[in-house]
Amino acid sequence: MTEAAPSFEGLLHKALSPVEPPEDLGRRLEGALMSLTESAVEELEAWELSAMRDPRNWVRPAAAVIVGGTAGVALVLLRARRRIR
Repeated sequence: MTEAAPSFEGLLHKALSPVEPPEDLGRRLEGALMSLTESAVEELEAWELSAMRDPRNWVRPAAAVIVGGTAGVALVLLRARRRIR
């Protein structure tokens, strides 16, 4: 190997060096999670109980519950972590 060629270890070190996230990442993530939660709530509010008889209509409310619940839990964890710092 010649001196001009970069070493494998040097390339790995450069490729795997830590990268700082953007400063507004937390704010953007919180906004996206709030948007998902609000959309899930709106979907569940618009859903009629009379449609419960047909199991084919259960997919959208079930998805709204899963997405809204997951986004809500992630939002709580994000805010709790921010409060700890």
